[in-house]
Amino acid sequence: MQGYDGLRTARLPAAAEAATARIVDAPLARELARFGAPLALGMALQTTFNLVDAYLVAQLPHDEVGPALGALGICDQIAALGTIVSYGVSTATSALLAQWQGAGDARAVQRTAWQSLLIVGALSLVFGVLGAAFAGPIVRDVVGAKGDVAEVATRYLRVIVGGSGTIFFLLQLTAMQRALGSAKTPATLLVAGNALNLLLAVLFIFGPGPAPAALGWATAVARAVGIPRMGMVGAAWATIVARAAVLVPVALLLARRFRVLRPPPGEIAPDPRVLRRIAGVAWPSSAQFVLRIGAMLLVNSLVARFFTTATDQTATTAIGLVFRLDTMALFVAMGWGSAAQTFVGQNLGARRDERARRAGWIAAAYDAVTSAAFVLLVLAAGESILRIFDADAAPVAVGMEYLHAVAPSWVALGAGVVLGNAMAGAGATRTTMAIDAAVILGFQFPACIVAVAGLGASRATLFELVAVSNVVGALAYASVFATGRWKQAREAPAS
Repeated sequence: MQGYDGLRTARLPAAAEAATARIVDAPLARELARFGAPLALGMALQTTFNLVDAYLVAQLPHDEVGPALGALGICDQIAALGTIVSYGVSTATSALLAQWQGAGDARAVQRTAWQSLLIVGALSLVFGVLGAAFAGPIVRDVVGAKGDVAEVATRYLRVIVGGSGTIFFLLQLTAMQRALGSAKTPATLLVAGNALNLLLAVLFIFGPGPAPAALGWATAVARAVGIPRMGMVGAAWATIVARAAVLVPVALLLARRFRVLRPPPGEIAPDPRVLRRIAGVAWPSSAQFVLRIGAMLLVNSLVARFFTTATDQTATTAIGLVFRLDTMALFVAMGWGSAAQTFVGQNLGARRDERARRAGWIAAAYDAVTSAAFVLLVLAAGESILRIFDADAAPVAVGMEYLHAVAPSWVALGAGVVLGNAMAGAGATRTTMAIDAAVILGFQFPACIVAVAGLGASRATLFELVAVSNVVGALAYASVFATGRWKQAREAPAS
């Protein structure tokens, strides 16, 4: 087997060989379940911790809550831009690493990993400078925020974007672990990081007080160790510190088990050939994520424009509530999708094409079962869940209207996400981007805009079109995946 440079490859580390043996030879359904279930659970818990984090910010005193929530909405969208770019690099790296590992090419694995880390390092530097030096102009001049919202958003953005490198490297290193065959460890460490984030958020946001009565223990701890009260900005510092703490064990495990955190001898410098390959797979994945966010923003915009007034923002508030549950359904699917990506990539590298194809279908089936259970839970307890974040009956009622229309389609949404990730395992991110572009730009955007703006359709009709779009997307992904032509995008190591 040969790598990028045509040299005879080195032997994979023992841990890597054992992981690959399970992925390419062991009973497929059993191994996919063992590999994917921790990832899906980890992603679900990660969104749960994020929801609790948002809940904590909402517990600030009344005069701080308004500016804090307004600033949080602005900063989340800006910070997401860097994460989207970094996520594309992680997706590309995962696909290439899985293929080279399946092919048994340790040198190509090491080279690809190192070159991807150079990209992530450069991205961290760029976004770190942007956050530290230009947070104020971005918030005031680009976004147009004013007053207390602008002040809080600037301070928050300076921390969260200035420390972007922590999430960039965390995404990258955990993605590399998954691609090389380790699922439980990265999932466990991500959950541990979110738990630490939650603990630190309580301490940093409220400090020595004032705080809700239930958090009295935190004020006592903060007072004892001298932690100041930081308000909403404390949530940003908690996130950065927790991510940095988790990076240490993640890096150590990668270095010891898979030996991929250092370059091959004599190859420390950037390799334009490998960098171009990673970028070629990365940018469509990032663009695809932008399209998905654009679809969510479209729904939010149509609701705000046609179903709210200057004095009644109930529908917009409701959309903010239910999108949190949408995100959880999406993240669970991404967990199973990550498993599919690893199995597809490694089996294609090992020339087990039929096994790679079956892995995609089985992972999609597992997600369908998981999604169906989540749908039943949401339909049965959705009102109670929404009331955790807003006790007002009006937005909760609109939120349940959305969930009854859209939640059943999460099964289809998840299937499309998993099959898209499976194709990404072959490096076919241009194909998946084209599918999303066709569905979102070719169907969802015009259908929703024409129905609401042109035909005066009801809010219920808009929600039904969101559900239909999820189904159309799943059918599109299934039809393309069934052809098998996406396998041609693989790195195709020579035998």
